[in-house]
Amino acid sequence: MAALAGAPDSALRDLEEALGMGLTADGDMGDAVAAEGAYYLEQVTITEASEDDYDYEEIPDDNFSIPEGEEDLAKAIQIVQEQATDTQILEQKTILPSRHAVPEVIEDFLCNFLIKMGMTRTLDCFQSEWYELIQKGITELRTVGSVPDVYTQIMLLDNENKNLKKDLKHIKQAADKAREDLLKTQKERDFHRMHHKRIVQEKNKLINDLKGISLAFRRGGRGTSRGASINHGEERSLCSILYHRLKLHYASYEPTIRVLHEKHHALLKEKMLTSLERDRAVGQISGLQATLKNIDIGHNFHIPEIKVGHSIEKENMPEGPTQKGLRKAREQNKCKTKMKDNAKDSEFPINIQPNPNLNLCKENLPPAKFDYKLSNIFRLHELPVSCIIIHPCKDILVSCSEDRLWKVVGLPKGNVLLTGFGHTDWLSDCSLHPSDNKLATCSGDTTVKLWDLLKGNCLLTFEGHSHAVWSCTWHSCGDFVASASLDTTSKIWDVNSERCRYTLYGHTDSVNSIEFFPFSNTLLTGSADKTLSLWDARTGRCEHSLYGHMHSINDATFTPTGHMIASCDACGVIKLWDFRKLLPIVSIDVGPSAGNEVNFDSSGRVLAQASGNGVIHLLDLKSGQIHKLMGHESEAHTVVFSQDGRSLFSGGSDGTIRMWS
Repeated sequence: MAALAGAPDSALRDLEEALGMGLTADGDMGDAVAAEGAYYLEQVTITEASEDDYDYEEIPDDNFSIPEGEEDLAKAIQIVQEQATDTQILEQKTILPSRHAVPEVIEDFLCNFLIKMGMTRTLDCFQSEWYELIQKGITELRTVGSVPDVYTQIMLLDNENKNLKKDLKHIKQAADKAREDLLKTQKERDFHRMHHKRIVQEKNKLINDLKGISLAFRRGGRGTSRGASINHGEERSLCSILYHRLKLHYASYEPTIRVLHEKHHALLKEKMLTSLERDRAVGQISGLQATLKNIDIGHNFHIPEIKVGHSIEKENMPEGPTQKGLRKAREQNKCKTKMKDNAKDSEFPINIQPNPNLNLCKENLPPAKFDYKLSNIFRLHELPVSCIIIHPCKDILVSCSEDRLWKVVGLPKGNVLLTGFGHTDWLSDCSLHPSDNKLATCSGDTTVKLWDLLKGNCLLTFEGHSHAVWSCTWHSCGDFVASASLDTTSKIWDVNSERCRYTLYGHTDSVNSIEFFPFSNTLLTGSADKTLSLWDARTGRCEHSLYGHMHSINDATFTPTGHMIASCDACGVIKLWDFRKLLPIVSIDVGPSAGNEVNFDSSGRVLAQASGNGVIHLLDLKSGQIHKLMGHESEAHTVVFSQDGRSLFSGGSDGTIRMWS
């Protein structure tokens, strides 16, 4: 019975039922129970102790004991029931651990691992304990989805590592470039610093030299002691003395310069006489050749060429100056004959109509205007505006820009009516046909193009310059276009025969501007060699040159009446010339910024200049006063008046056109 103390409740109940059945049975109890079920009582006979000498030790049972005198079955059952009740009470008071939610996939992982390793006994123990905990509710399962694969994580980390290495490489390259830029900037800084120090040293040297000269002057003229201080008044007086000395020194060269000019003009006249004699000789030769040709045609027989004194020795002898001149004359005559044979060549007009601007009455002209104010800004181009021209009859203007485009713009709103493109480089200048239906443009691509203003298509392209073309202009008859180029030449193009008629040689540097004298065959060119030249377009010869500028001439133009020429140079000096006497009138310095373009108004009384500092200078030719228009944020490249003089338009390097009213 002691062994029943630790049995569970179910076993006790089964034992109790079995014992109850045994107690109510008769003598044949064993057989009846054996027939009915699996539980039965068997009679056991306890014999006496054996006679062997082995002593059995009695093991006390602390958990279960039956008191003497009370060894009946009912008492034993009661004790077992009490112990079971105590056990239940203790279980209720026991604090169970908190339930943990374990992912179900962990069970699969552990089971698969144990199966793979062949640990079957550990697997059995794990499953027994695992399912026991689940049944008791201590552990709950939850679904966590797929477990990320270790290989996938490694790949992701590897890709991230590669990306980080690429970023590191780019950062290193950027750092190297920044280091190079820093070194370059430091070198430039050191260069400019050295340049600044050198300039400061030169300035100090000049100051010391000036002080030394002043001291020497004072010692010689005033008898002052050595090392005396110089005040500002004395310095000014010294500068004035030096200036007068330099002026006298310069004046000493004027007779020499005048003699050289006279010699130059004498040589030009001699050259012209020589060219006339040569042309006369060429004409006589061409007449003789024509006579011989007529004789050949009339008599229909061949006249053999007669060679006087023809021998082998004379063939090898050098050609004399007379023979050489005759040969060149024949070649030039052939070229002229070919040119005359070209029926498409245009003829320069002989009887040109008078200039209509000469009939303007000065009394009926409105007073000159100088109070222009900025009224509108047209943002038409992305790059600097190089030229603006105003249509004489319509409210439109044409602008050219370094963005390779020319645009026709409606006024006063500034809406773009037509855009022309075809040049492969920046545009430098444009000019309207006298009939106002064609446009000529020149460009840095060394070409001159003619355009139809109604359709915007290119009609003709002139190619022949070897460098950029700076300026172009139409003849009043509309059959010729003249162009000036960086290659130190100017060309006259025939629109009808589509070829170059003359190339004007004479300038020694870039020809920056070109313009026809109103209603004549005279051309005016301005060059970087500091000279203005007047050409006869019919012969391509230079008739006269004007000297006076000390810097490169950027632009030159005629007044509407044609009696005066205005020019501007790279240091902002404006010069006015008398076209009838070919002498300078006045020189005005509005520098030091460069003068980019000059233009007269329709009355010829106001001259406008576009300056490199963005200022538009207005010169009153009557009073000599200069008015300034401030409005450009950067360099001003071009300026032009409207036909009625009420508006003025200027273009700048920021791609805008500004309207002044």
